[in-house]
Amino acid sequence: MSMHLLNKPLLGPLVGLNAWTFAMEFLLYKRRTPALKKYDISFDPEIVKQEKATKLPAFVQWPADNFNNLLEQPTQFYAIVLGLTFLDVKDNRTVGLAWAYVGLRVVHSIVHVSTNNVLIRFPVFAASSLALVGLTAKAAWKLLA
Repeated sequence: MSMHLLNKPLLGPLVGLNAWTFAMEFLLYKRRTPALKKYDISFDPEIVKQEKATKLPAFVQWPADNFNNLLEQPTQFYAIVLGLTFLDVKDNRTVGLAWAYVGLRVVHSIVHVSTNNVLIRFPVFAASSLALVGLTAKAAWKLLA
């Protein structure tokens, strides 16, 4: 194991989630690029967004929606993980919670881009939010201690 990962173990989940975000971006283009031609989407800036919304099937849009999701709440994750790393937090419970957040976001993505079943997706999202609350509470506790 890398010396950096031993000294700064929270950087593993940070890099892991960032890599997963790139994977979703790849899937976005893999589905969208051929669909743009197939469904005759105009590249006119006045109507392209509207045409994507009305002409592209939901299955093609889901990776784009998920990619956007991965640029929303996870920004809090990146910030809190960097803060915890700066505070030299590296206990197993906190690192496990960070990896749990990443794992839950991966599951959320897989559900989102495959079936988009909200009855599964929402509880997974809620669980990831609780993990993020736990990480934030750890940082707050560390700052107040």
